[in-house]
Amino acid sequence: MNLAFSPQDEAFRQEVAGWLAENLQGEFTPLRGRGGPGDGAEELFALRQTWEQRLHAGGWSCIGWPEAHGGRGLSITQQVIFNEEYVRAEGPGRLGHIGETLLGPTLIAFGTEEQKQRFLPGIVRGETLWCQGYSEPNAGSDLANVQCKAVRDGDGWVITGQKVWTSQAPWADWCFVLCRTDSAAPRHRGITYLLVPMRQPGIEIRPIRQMTGTSEFAEVFFDGARTAADNVVGGENNGWKVAMGTLAFERGVSTLGQQLRFEGEFGRVVATAKANGASKEPALRERLADLWIRLKIMRLNAMRILSTQNDGELTREGMITKLYWATWHRDLGELAMDVLGTDADRVAGADYGLNESQRLFLWSRCDTIYAGTNEIQRNIIGERALGLPREPRPSQEGK
Repeated sequence: MNLAFSPQDEAFRQEVAGWLAENLQGEFTPLRGRGGPGDGAEELFALRQTWEQRLHAGGWSCIGWPEAHGGRGLSITQQVIFNEEYVRAEGPGRLGHIGETLLGPTLIAFGTEEQKQRFLPGIVRGETLWCQGYSEPNAGSDLANVQCKAVRDGDGWVITGQKVWTSQAPWADWCFVLCRTDSAAPRHRGITYLLVPMRQPGIEIRPIRQMTGTSEFAEVFFDGARTAADNVVGGENNGWKVAMGTLAFERGVSTLGQQLRFEGEFGRVVATAKANGASKEPALRERLADLWIRLKIMRLNAMRILSTQNDGELTREGMITKLYWATWHRDLGELAMDVLGTDADRVAGADYGLNESQRLFLWSRCDTIYAGTNEIQRNIIGERALGLPREPRPSQEGK
């Protein structure tokens, strides 16, 4: 792992920073710093999609994809630089994130040539938005327990069931959905990875209002929704392998941008502590120092993981990342409230006007739950990374 940037890398950094400074102004000024976690920015949706298309026009969408699939084939180092500069420039949360960093790489690794030709160009151009149909009311952290069913019917599949915590579902054109296609097969088998159009009869979307007042997530109900037979990725009943590949891609270079956002949040907590005198309290100073050290460790480990990343495979090192950053962010949210002191309990107005520290605290509570709870993450590390015995499962006798 080389942490130093070459002169060529620094020149690339200047190119990225210059383009962002030139373009994140004028009509796009309202987007600066918007659309991140806990800030759905629903009122800016149309402008955010226009920004996705501006990124494509400038050559800054899907930059890590192979050129043959519409990307630029940039190195890991250059992708890291782009994500870092994007956050520094207060670039808005990416509407195309799910398509660009999850579905696209999955199709490149597991999809057919026809699927790549059909679906990848719309992602590159910022025209087609995707959402992820994984979690269910009884299959969130226990993803192998998915019960949403897909039944073959002629030249297509008929889908019945429910998904929950589906990010960007109200705006998505397509969803990649894990469905149970063989109920007699073992849990991790009999699951198929389907690409499903969202704008059709048989799909109902219900936004979920959160404590922050925003609704990035939604419930999605499938009641006879259909998709074509050739919209299976990786083969029928082979969806678990494809789904694990998607999760591996999720821990890619965009995590460095996430960590830079964390650094910005941490800096603002420090600034508040200095302004109100909380930084003079020894216990709070110690917690600030601890979080700073853990943030630096997070970055070093992310760089190490990226240097050994295998496409479509979650490495042993990569299995610790979700547990680490989710716990760190939760601890930052708690510290932000403690720094505010008695002001932490008061809002700015009757319309529940949260300040930044309050939004951080409320949002960070969900970090240790979504995408696999901390408890499940520890099981993954123990069983898959360390090879320890599986956690005992409840007996099914008499059920």
